[in-house]
Amino acid sequence: METYGAEKIQILEGLEAVRKRPGMYIGGTGIDGLHHLVYEIVDNSIDEALAGFAKNIGVTIHKDGRVTVIDDGRGIPVEVHPKYKKSAMEIVFTQLHAGGKFDQSTYKVSGGLHGVGASVVNALSEEMEVWVKRDGKVHYQKFLRGKPTEDVKVVGDADATGTKVTFLADKQIFENNIGYSFDTLSARLRELAFLNKGIKIIIDDERDGKKHVFQYDGGIVQFVEYMNKNKTPFHPVIYFEKEKEDAVVEIAMQYNDGYNENVFSFVNNINTREGGTHLTGFKTALTRAFNDYADKHKLSDEHLSGDDVLEGITVVVSVKLKNPQFEGQTKGKLGNSEVKGLVDSVVFERLKSYLEENPKEARAVVEKTVQAAKAREAARKARELTRRKGLLEGSALPGKLADCSESDPKKCEIFIVEGDSAGGSAKQGRNREFQAVLPLRGKILNVEKARLSKIFANKEVITMVQALGTGIAQEFDEKKLRYDKIVFMTDADVDGSHIRTLLLTFFYRYLPKLIEQKHIYIAQPPLYKLKKGKTELYVYSDAEKDLRVKEMGDSVDIQRYKGLGEMNPDQLWETTMDPDKRVLVLITLEDAVQADKIFTILMGEEVGPRKSFIMKHAKEVQNLDV
Repeated sequence: METYGAEKIQILEGLEAVRKRPGMYIGGTGIDGLHHLVYEIVDNSIDEALAGFAKNIGVTIHKDGRVTVIDDGRGIPVEVHPKYKKSAMEIVFTQLHAGGKFDQSTYKVSGGLHGVGASVVNALSEEMEVWVKRDGKVHYQKFLRGKPTEDVKVVGDADATGTKVTFLADKQIFENNIGYSFDTLSARLRELAFLNKGIKIIIDDERDGKKHVFQYDGGIVQFVEYMNKNKTPFHPVIYFEKEKEDAVVEIAMQYNDGYNENVFSFVNNINTREGGTHLTGFKTALTRAFNDYADKHKLSDEHLSGDDVLEGITVVVSVKLKNPQFEGQTKGKLGNSEVKGLVDSVVFERLKSYLEENPKEARAVVEKTVQAAKAREAARKARELTRRKGLLEGSALPGKLADCSESDPKKCEIFIVEGDSAGGSAKQGRNREFQAVLPLRGKILNVEKARLSKIFANKEVITMVQALGTGIAQEFDEKKLRYDKIVFMTDADVDGSHIRTLLLTFFYRYLPKLIEQKHIYIAQPPLYKLKKGKTELYVYSDAEKDLRVKEMGDSVDIQRYKGLGEMNPDQLWETTMDPDKRVLVLITLEDAVQADKIFTILMGEEVGPRKSFIMKHAKEVQNLDV
C-alpha cells in the first residue's frame, strides 16, 4: 500500500495550475471555454476604452484557428518591473493575478477584476504573440504554452499606441476543437458595443469573409430600440443615468404590446444572467412607481405585482462599479447590497417624474399592466383547474404518451412527433427501454401571441408540459424533467417546419432553461430512399441525393418521403431513432438578442417584417415541399 506523505503534495508553479485545471479559470474546455479565451483578451481592450484611452477594437478569426485582438489603447507597460526584474509586458502574460486592475487609479471600473485573463489565455494557447506600441516603439514577445521563447524586444518604430495579441488555442486542452462560432463571438461584441457608446468594434472572419462592424453612439438606448425593432412600442425609450458613490447606473426601457419580458442586466459589461442586487432594485422601484401612479390616478383597484409591470417590457440595466462582488464562478449574479438601494432610488425618482410628465404614455402602460394583472388571475384559475384535474403533475401522465421503462431521466429521451400516423410508427419502432413517444394532433398554439391564461387552456401544450414533468412559468423546476433529450420529429415539409417553429417558440418563451441546458434536439428523417439492386441508401438532402445517384450510376429507384408516416416502424428506427445511426441537431442559444428578434419576426403580430424576412431568405430554403 502506498503511503500518503509530504512527497505526494504537488505545488503547481506559474501557469501549470491553469493547464492542469482549466475549468476553474474558463468554465470548461468545450466550445464555451474556447470562446471565453477571446472574451478575456477583448475585455482588456474594453477596460482601456472604459478608462477613456481606446476607441477601436478589432477581432479577427484566421483560417488556421488563430485569433487576433487589437486595440488603440495605451499599450501594456513594457518597462522592467522593479520587484520582478522583468518587463511588465511579460509579467502580465505569465503571472496569475498580475495587471492594472488592482490599482483603482489605473482602472476606475473593470470587468477583469481577478487579473488572470491574459495569463490564462496564454497558458491555454499553443502559441501566443504580443505586439505593444508604446513610447514610439513596437515591442514584441512570443510564448509557447505559456512560456516565453525570448525576452521582450523592440521590432520597429510606432507612431501610435495600442496592443495586438494573436493566439492559437491549444488542441491538447480543447479536445481538438478550436472551431470558433462567428455568431457567438459577434453576439458578445455587439453587446459590448451597445454597453460602451461610441466604441467601434470590428469582427472579421477570414474563413468565409464574414464581417460585422458595431458602433452605437446611442448606447443602451439603441440596444433597446434594436430589440424592439419589429414590435409595437407604446412610447420612446425611457433612459436614466446617474453617477453616485463611485458607481454609474444606466437604464433604458420601453414597453411594447407583446406579452414577454426582455430583461438584460450587466455589471462592468459582464452579463449577469442570474440577476442580482441591481436587478432587484430595478424591479422593486418599477413595481412601486406604477402602483403609486395607478393609485393616485384611480386606474386600478388591484395591487400590481412585479410580473404585471414586467409584461411587454424591454429593459437594459447596466451598472459600473469600482468593487463589484459577484456570486458564483461565472460572475452570473451581483451581490453588492448597497447597489439595490442605489438603483431603486434612481429608478423610482426618475420613473415617477416621467409618468407625471407624460400622462398619455403613462396611462397606456398602466392600462397594459392592469390587463396583465387580470390575465394573471385568469392564469392562476386555469392553473388551479388543470392541477385539480392532475394535468400538471408528473404522476398523472397523458394517455397518448407511450412512456419508456427506464426510471433514470438521464438515460431517457422523448420524441414529440407530428401526427398520430407517425406517432404510431414511432411507438412501434422505438426502443421501449429508454425512448418515449408523444404524438401531437395538429399545430400547437402560437404562444408569441398569447398570454399564459390562454396557454393553460390549450390541450396540446398542457399535454407536453404534463409529459415533461417540469411545470411551467413560475412553477418550472428543471429537477423534475423526466427526459434528458427532448426530440422534435416532424415531416420534412412546410407544415412540419411550421410545427417545429411553433414548438421552438413555446420552449424559448416558456421553458428556456431546457434550451440553455441543451435538452432540445431536432430529428433529421431522411428525404429520399435510393435503391439499386440489393443496395439501399437513405439520404437527407437534395444535394446528397444528386451526389449518391451519380456515384451509383443509372437506373436508381428514388423514393421521396413526404412524411414520417410513409416509413414503416423498422425504417423509422433505422434512419431517425437509432442512436447508433441517427442524426440529431442540438438546439443552442448562442445569441439571446438575435433569437428574440427572429421569434418576433416569425411569430409576432407584425406582417411586414415577416414578409421581408421571407423575401430575403426564400432562396436559402432546401427540401421545400409545398
